Amino acid sequence: MSQVGTALGNEIKKLVPSCATQSRFCCPLDEGLVECILTSSGSTTHGEPGSESDSKSQCLSFDLAPYGIFPKTGRTKIGNMMTAPLQYFFESLAVASGLNISLQKIRGDNGHHIVESAFKAFSRALRNLIDGTNTDVDTSIDTGIDTALSEGSSGNMEHMWGSESQSAKESLGLKRCGESSRTTKETTINVAVALDGGAKGSKIETGIKTLDSFYAHMAKESGLSLNVLCRGDTWVDDHHTSEDVSIAIGKVLNIALGTKAGLNRMWCAKAQQGDAVVEVTMDLSNRPCLTSNLSLCQCEYVGDMSVEMLDHAIDSLVMNGQMTVHIVECSSGDILDLAMATAKAFGRALKLCSAVDPRRAGKTASSKGTLSA
Repeated sequence: MSQVGTALGNEIKKLVPSCATQSRFCCPLDEGLVECILTSSGSTTHGEPGSESDSKSQCLSFDLAPYGIFPKTGRTKIGNMMTAPLQYFFESLAVASGLNISLQKIRGDNGHHIVESAFKAFSRALRNLIDGTNTDVDTSIDTGIDTALSEGSSGNMEHMWGSESQSAKESLGLKRCGESSRTTKETTINVAVALDGGAKGSKIETGIKTLDSFYAHMAKESGLSLNVLCRGDTWVDDHHTSEDVSIAIGKVLNIALGTKAGLNRMWCAKAQQGDAVVEVTMDLSNRPCLTSNLSLCQCEYVGDMSVEMLDHAIDSLVMNGQMTVHIVECSSGDILDLAMATAKAFGRALKLCSAVDPRRAGKTASSKGTLSA
């Protein structure tokens, strides 16, 4: 595997920017989340280390083991591939490419998905490094990125994904929208979504102020127009309204996104509200799964909404939106701030996941060639 890493690294070296730069990407799978940070010094080598082992240790930070929990010590073999030599593969790749590589498992209990997440995180981080973009250019938040190495990311992000970019023009050209009306004995709900950059504005009236604020923040950050009107049995409690509204929004979003062909599909984004900092990593995968470590056990209510229903609302949104979502609480804070930081980060991730990537030429971003099977 070392020889394969060296051969691949030699080819990657030809693509790496000549200036010092850095990029970060996290790849979400339903049973794995791995972070990759790539740093280019702008040099084609790692200098003059004392030995080959010194060079490898200086250019790679690798923490993926154990590969799953079955057995407790992790898998030693996945298919015909032994897991132990993976580190040697990435060490050799790093040395040959001139990159410093950090691969860290954030969470994961499935060995196959840990490995898959690592390779996908690396490939997306590499693409961002070549593009000069990054998953988070908000310098007010500690993203784990050296801001001195990412000064050009903001301009490149605007060029590739901003309101005047080719991506934005093609995204708006799809005229993606969806709407739904549903009536039960418990709720009457009308939902309309347009992925139009927020041109039509949003109006959200659910009868629960915290839920209104959550979806208002999400809509603003994601650049979509969202109209929600719900009349629910809130005199009983907040359960039916919170759940049914989130189900409806998730379903309508999924309708608006269509086949997802040609979309960027994956992104991760951080947001801060007060002291709370939350990162959401999202994949429009059609394989719904929510994994979260939000510390929601602080109290019973967040504003006028029960905390258990906030948790259930997010789950209902993700499940019906057919998304894979990992929520990571980076810094704790007031429970309301934590909820709104989550909404903002969710919206920011959704904005980039739903953006058209013109380079895909309408093709689905999947090795399967489809997300419907």
